[in-house]
Amino acid sequence: MQTTFSPEQLKDPGIARANEILRSCVHCGFCTATCPTYQVLGDELDSPRGRIYLIKDMLEAGRPADEKTVKHIDRCLSCLACMTTCPSGVHYMHLVDHARAHIEKTYKRPLLDRVLRAVLARVIPYPGRFRLALLAARLGRPFAWAIPDARVKAMLAMAPKQLPPVSRNDDPQVFPAMGERRLRVALMTGCAQKALNTDINDATIRLLRRLGCEVVVAKGAGCCGALTHHMGKEDLAHGSAAANIRAWMAEKRGGGLDAIVINTSGCGTTVKDYGHMFRTDATLAEDAATVAGLAKDISEVLAKIGLPQGAPQGLRVAYHAACSLQHGQQIKSAPKDLLKRVGFEVVEPADSHLCCGSAGTYNLLQPEISAELKRRKVATLEAKAPQVIAAGNIGCMMQIGSGTGVPVVHTVELLDWATGGPRPRAMG
Repeated sequence: MQTTFSPEQLKDPGIARANEILRSCVHCGFCTATCPTYQVLGDELDSPRGRIYLIKDMLEAGRPADEKTVKHIDRCLSCLACMTTCPSGVHYMHLVDHARAHIEKTYKRPLLDRVLRAVLARVIPYPGRFRLALLAARLGRPFAWAIPDARVKAMLAMAPKQLPPVSRNDDPQVFPAMGERRLRVALMTGCAQKALNTDINDATIRLLRRLGCEVVVAKGAGCCGALTHHMGKEDLAHGSAAANIRAWMAEKRGGGLDAIVINTSGCGTTVKDYGHMFRTDATLAEDAATVAGLAKDISEVLAKIGLPQGAPQGLRVAYHAACSLQHGQQIKSAPKDLLKRVGFEVVEPADSHLCCGSAGTYNLLQPEISAELKRRKVATLEAKAPQVIAAGNIGCMMQIGSGTGVPVVHTVELLDWATGGPRPRAMG
């Protein structure tokens, strides 16, 4: 794609990166075949190719974002299926993230939009606040019929019937390896996950310890910054990321770290991109790149360590591939291979490359499109007649779980159970 950025514009590192990405696009349209929003809406502007044209026009002109551009960029899930499909290696993630930051700086949203986005950015990344918000949502749910805005209704509907008790395993501490220590790893405990499902981190810690890992929950680490990053709120996102970088580098320089283990794939995609996020920061660039290199999805670590071969479990597991894992991190076979190794029968739904509609806060801000994607995903999963559904991302688990009666658990919970841990609570 030909671009016409001026030399002055290209002095901006963000514009320079956008220019590289735009020039790599050859208009082939392969991305439209795997774009969920294009599948649902059938509008070229709701495909990656269409959004690329809108972003190019906006950035080249150096103008503020307009309502049309904002509408179609907001509808993007950032599922990154387009990046898996693209034969030219267009790094759509960096391009759309830059566009969102430009929108945040130059476009004044309607008042309710601004309020909802501010609330989400200031609540979900903080587990204590998020718990209180979920309790309030449960109280407000009976009155949802009187609320005209579908986004507010979606926020009320998000609250689970019960919240798990706070897990003290999420507090900063060190869990010694059982037997001989093979690795020393930091566990990213996350933010929303600590309020919605504490079983995931508990299972991760148990499993890693049994496999000879010393597990560190680093003091000062928290939200990865993905939620605010995808809203274009760069300052908030970089603040969260910087805190993590400092916390994990303190552990690395202290007791050493072989990996930073992440069991929420949406967080993993962001942490692995810290090197890019801080590439122009003279203070943090080197440490950010180090952290990005240490970041590993739990399935990557378990595949490296190796799990014992298990006898057949007699359980049919439908594996849901989270977009941030299969497209964002290009991890496709490891979770399925691990489940098979410990004895589960693993099946995959049709169109497994398509998003379930969760996508961070997307199901709250774009509830109609999200609901249609959820309906399609649940239908393809249930068509496989599974006894349980496994996924590697808390957002996907909540989204799919709200549309099916089949138990939905994290992959690591099943692996923990098959190798000596307790039966996942969600399975009864």
